[in-house]
Amino acid sequence: MRSSGNNSSGRGNYRGAGNNRDDQQKRSGKPRPEERRYDVGGSSEAPKKGRGEGARGGAKGGPKQSPQRGGGRTAPSRSREYDARTEERNRERYANKPEVKTPKTFPGAEQEGERLQKVLARAGMGSRRSCEELIDSGRVEVNGQVVVEQGVRVDPEKDEIKVDGLTVATQSHLFFALNKPAGVVSTMEDPDGRQCLGDYVTNRETRLFHVGRLDTETEGIILLTNHGELAHRLTHPKYGVKKTYLAAIQGPLPRDLGKRLKDGIPLEDGYARADHFRVVENTGKNYLVEVTLHEGRKHIVRRMLSEAGFPVERLVRTSFGPIGLGDQKSGWLRRLTNTEVGMLMKEVGL
Repeated sequence: MRSSGNNSSGRGNYRGAGNNRDDQQKRSGKPRPEERRYDVGGSSEAPKKGRGEGARGGAKGGPKQSPQRGGGRTAPSRSREYDARTEERNRERYANKPEVKTPKTFPGAEQEGERLQKVLARAGMGSRRSCEELIDSGRVEVNGQVVVEQGVRVDPEKDEIKVDGLTVATQSHLFFALNKPAGVVSTMEDPDGRQCLGDYVTNRETRLFHVGRLDTETEGIILLTNHGELAHRLTHPKYGVKKTYLAAIQGPLPRDLGKRLKDGIPLEDGYARADHFRVVENTGKNYLVEVTLHEGRKHIVRRMLSEAGFPVERLVRTSFGPIGLGDQKSGWLRRLTNTEVGMLMKEVGL
């Protein structure tokens, strides 16, 4: 039989180990597991998941939650005095605000005109939002006045609208450029049944007419439109709109040919002068020359070069004012961009 002294010694040694752990917990500053509290707003050391009432907050010392449907918390109720003060503040805030006038929506309001941004968008200036930005930045003029307000109504048929100084072409006006092939007559109709300009625009609802003429064998750019005033000014000598031609002739060419053309070539209906002349290409005796002039007399380029001693074998008009032929194929019709129309109108003061 073991003595009681040994039993007390064993229990003492066990408690002594426990006491050592207690001393270590005190030195670390961390509470023992059985001393930790799981109150509301407790430390981050509280277990995320637990068992029993302690994990749900129902243990002694923990918060008690009232049973609810859905498991959410109820919002704190507001007093009537608080609601009254909020309503009074809102009433004072909007007391001095100007009254907003809503746009007219009754039948017949469209007769007063169309919104400016809508007209600009239809003319190809961009989306309505981008057109509103054009107006906000002060780049739009109506009848000479800069517009900076949204919702201004205009009449596209009567009002003059410009963006960055260039006139905007409304939907009622059409502008086309045709690369006329050789052999096509410069008329909209031909009683003899020959191919004419009208054959290229037969599917248009509105009547178009050509701006100036090209003789039957001359190729190149010719403009078609239903804007009568623009067509008149583009062909009137007063405005001096320049046209550029490429002519194929046979050489050799004298050095003073350009000077002779610029000084003036005598014709049966008066002198004809070129504004510019240059040799574009030379292969043996074959020359390709460029002639620019602002006159519009019949066969003017052919007559000038023929009188100078160099008959034209082939003639192509490459530009009419600011509108160039570019890479447009022979017989192709294209609609002018709004920028090109604005450049044409600026050329003749419209």
